[in-house]
Amino acid sequence: MTNIKEIAQCAGVSVSTVSRVLNNHPYVSPDKRESVLQAIDRLNYSRNINAIHLSKGKTNLIGIIIPFTNHPYYGAIVNGITKQANAIGCHIVIFQTHYEREKEIQALNMLQMKQLDGIIVCSRISEMKILLDYQKYGPIILCEDTAQAEFSSISIDHYAAFSCALEYVISKGYKKIGYSLGRKKSRNSSLRTKAFNDIMSKHQLINNKEWLFEGSYHIKDGVKLFEDWHSMINKPEAIVITNDDTAAGFMLTAKKSGMRVPEDVAILGFNNDSLSEMLDITTISLPLGWIGKMAVDLFENPESVQHVKLDYDLIKRRTV
Repeated sequence: MTNIKEIAQCAGVSVSTVSRVLNNHPYVSPDKRESVLQAIDRLNYSRNINAIHLSKGKTNLIGIIIPFTNHPYYGAIVNGITKQANAIGCHIVIFQTHYEREKEIQALNMLQMKQLDGIIVCSRISEMKILLDYQKYGPIILCEDTAQAEFSSISIDHYAAFSCALEYVISKGYKKIGYSLGRKKSRNSSLRTKAFNDIMSKHQLINNKEWLFEGSYHIKDGVKLFEDWHSMINKPEAIVITNDDTAAGFMLTAKKSGMRVPEDVAILGFNNDSLSEMLDITTISLPLGWIGKMAVDLFENPESVQHVKLDYDLIKRRTV
């Protein structure tokens, strides 16, 4: 079996550098890290930690790339992943990235070093070309709406769900409509933006770029969203917010400020989590647990690439 000294000789670096790379230590230059990883690949090195599984070529570990662990959206997906992974005798390793590319690469490097059997990407900042470089080392499942030929994916039909939300708001008589996203440049956000542009054009309504807000993840972001909205001279009458936590923060701050929902401003959230139920927020219910479960199902069947889209439900409450 290949040892660390042989990897060091092959890569032209010290044994300590190889050790730092194997342990995902941050203080290694990119060129040396790449040399070590290439040597590991050429020598087909597997760490002793996996020796028990080498005969089967499995670690029974699935990596999960996730931006936040304290967010209901991702928490529900991880819960679904965990239940299904345990059902097939696997365990999960969570990589909380905060959308830092280096932390996503650490997870992918562990796949390359055979410390993981595969990875489920709940959300990412790394470009698709980076994932393609690691595809040969094990299944990589994407929890996003994509038709990328090399990767299986599981997602909500975000274009259709956002269109449904907008059509409902418009049907209630609102014409000046804004919307709030997490990251503008994510795949899911681009689909929501396309839906917004298409629906507003279809109904010949104002599409004011100042009414696009971003950075909506947590309750505190709802406080800022309300403050931004409240400071506007020309305000939207309704806002579609892509998660219920931010919608709740907006609603509670509005109430403290003496504003009424929906009389002064209407809001519609996404996810249908417990907060939206408690505050009676109109929302789009998403089967997040099923996304997690089916991501593991796709991981178990890597031979054929599949793109699965799940449905959604409009939950009518009192904020629109």
